[in-house]
Amino acid sequence: MTEPNYWIMKSEPDAYSIDDLKEEKETLWDGIRNYQARNFMRSMNVGDIAFFYHSNCKPPGIVGLMQVIETKLTDPTQFDNQSKYFDQKSSLENPRWDCAKLKYLGEFGEKLSLKEMSDNFTAEELLLLRKGNRLSIIPVKENIAKRLYNLLGSVK
Repeated sequence: MTEPNYWIMKSEPDAYSIDDLKEEKETLWDGIRNYQARNFMRSMNVGDIAFFYHSNCKPPGIVGLMQVIETKLTDPTQFDNQSKYFDQKSSLENPRWDCAKLKYLGEFGEKLSLKEMSDNFTAEELLLLRKGNRLSIIPVKENIAKRLYNLLGSVK
């Protein structure tokens, strides 16, 4: 069995929070409308681990852990003209956007803030810290994931 890949996946807590995922147990990670983030999602495998990151809040940071349980799914929001993620250029025959299904693994006792991450990692080690990085899905190398675990502790 191969080792999982690791990711940081961002969501604004007022749009979809770790509490929402905890209640639902699993979710489609849809609404990704950036090609690089989409391509990262396309490279995910079942069993991969994702750090749940609350963005656009004070302070932003990692709050929980998820696991990829399905990949290569077509994002249904691209076809819904009532959705803010509707894409008129996308069709059922030629969809442009994908999503993955993730399940809740737990929350960390304390949020690991962006400031704490910048105190412990360089921008080369953690892409999240690169200036101007607004990607909602970011790969994390295994050695960096282990260091994140050490800072975060175990999930509850």
